[in-house]
Amino acid sequence: MRLFAAVLPPPAAIDDLAAELAAVRRLPEAERLRWTGHDGWHFTLAFYGEVAEELLPELHTRLARAAHRHPPFPLRISGGGRFDHKVLWAGAAGGREAMRHLADSTGAAARRAGVDMDEHRRYTPHLTLARHRGDDRVDLVPFVDALAEYESAEWEVAELALVRSNLPTSGVPGEQPRYEKVASWPLGHAGR
Repeated sequence: MRLFAAVLPPPAAIDDLAAELAAVRRLPEAERLRWTGHDGWHFTLAFYGEVAEELLPELHTRLARAAHRHPPFPLRISGGGRFDHKVLWAGAAGGREAMRHLADSTGAAARRAGVDMDEHRRYTPHLTLARHRGDDRVDLVPFVDALAEYESAEWEVAELALVRSNLPTSGVPGEQPRYEKVASWPLGHAGR
């Protein structure tokens, strides 16, 4: 199954971001972007790709340990950014360093569980909002600028989630992956 570790924003933060994006989606050329669905908004910590069933028990054990070693931390959705001309995202503030450490731990947990983690990049906490996959470019700078002052209300990240990515199967252009939380663990001593 195709899996990743993530921080899932609470519904109030998702609703607030969706309201902010209503104006952003009216900018010129917004229709040329493929906007992600609200139900898929998350902060990926570590992407695992296809994970064999036999690795799941050890992965769960190691992710539970990783979650236990990290205390809950404050976070808010903040500002925006882009990866080249292809991906528009919302950023994070308040607990960026704590989230980076948690991301490192979730990657290490997977490697120790036997998951092939051959691709390593510097962690940039982001929540993907839109993608462009055409040959011609869309200038994402106006979208990033429109999000520059955005700040959601702060919440406490209290759990680590393991999420399954169900890729589109219908063949309908623009169909989005569906995300399903398959397990979660409280951070620190939140579960005691």
